[in-house]
Order: sequence, then structure tokens, then C-alpha cells
Amino acid sequence: MRLISALALVVITLLVSACKTPRPLGGQVRADDVALPDGGVGSNTLGTGDFLEVRTYQEPDLSGVFRVSPEGVIDFPLCGKVRVASLTPSLAADAISGCLRQGYVRRPQVTVMVKEFSSKRIFVFGDVAKPASFPYEEGMTIVSAVSAAGGFNRTAARNGVNVTRLIEGKETRVPVRVDDIINGTQRNFTLLPGDIVFVPEAIF
Repeated sequence: MRLISALALVVITLLVSACKTPRPLGGQVRADDVALPDGGVGSNTLGTGDFLEVRTYQEPDLSGVFRVSPEGVIDFPLCGKVRVASLTPSLAADAISGCLRQGYVRRPQVTVMVKEFSSKRIFVFGDVAKPASFPYEEGMTIVSAVSAAGGFNRTAARNGVNVTRLIEGKETRVPVRVDDIINGTQRNFTLLPGDIVFVPEAIF
């Protein structure tokens, strides 16, 4: 009997705790519950239209800016077509190095930097000066995205902004209090490629 009573007490305690914990409704989560991007595969992989700056140490003829073609390749000197789509910049550098080692350069030291992520975009709509889509930049935040869209209109609900993001294959709405971020009372919110930022009009 004592064991049954103890188990019942544990169950009741867990139920009470669950009731006290606020849970988002439907496809909405809190901004603080969304994991920050880690810069891994998915957030900085290369795609069609991206501009890359390739630097080969002490080889100026093997350095320059290249655009990823619709086929997912860059036309690199000596190597010809090098497939870089879906690779990170680091893996793209390894692919170019591997080609150059095949009789062209003895010990190539190659670095790849993204000049522009044209394949990945952020969308900013609603009550902003210039609603549009913008190329994703590594570490892009909601404040910089709103600034790129010309900033808030005077009628904007600055603390009513929503970010729509694919989380585990489902569209999820994340409310973000941008005015509080600007005032320093909330941490900034880092965006991911494909995020849709919507700024509603305030209700007076």
C-alpha cells in the first residue's frame, strides 16, 4: 500500500508540474526555445548562384571570385568543373585542393569564403519600409533583416513580429519581440536560410 501511495504521489506531482508549465498552441514556439544555428550543414552549404572567393596560397592565377552554376559547379582554372553544391566552404576547399594535387600544385593551400549566399534567402514582409527577400548572410539576425528591409513603419507592431521556420519538417511560427531586442532587454534572434519574417500592423 505504501508503494502504491508513493507512486500515486509522484504521478500527481508530475501532472501538477506539467499544468504549471505554459505550452505553445498549435505550430507556435517561444523564441527562447528555438535552438540557435550552429553554422553546420544546412545553414552554410553552397548552392546555385552563390558567389565564392577562392584563395590559393602563393598562386594568384588560381585565386578569384567564382559563381556556382545551375549545375552546382564552378569552372576553376586547371581543374575545370568542380562540384561544390551542398558542400560547406571548407569541404569545397578540400575538393579544389584534391584536384590541384593531381599534378598541378604540389601542396595547395586553398581557402573558400562565401561572398554572397544567393541560393539562400531571408524574406521580410508586412509593415516595413521595403518588403523583399534578401540573400542570407552567416550570423544574420532579425534586427539586421528588418534594417535591410528599410526598418519598421510607424504603425508596425514591433513586439508582435513572427518568424516562420521549418522545424523538423513542419512550419513553425516563432514570436519575436524585436523592440525589446533593440532596447537590450531581450537577446537577438539569429535567422536561418528560408526564414520568413512578418511584421504586423499595430492595433490601436
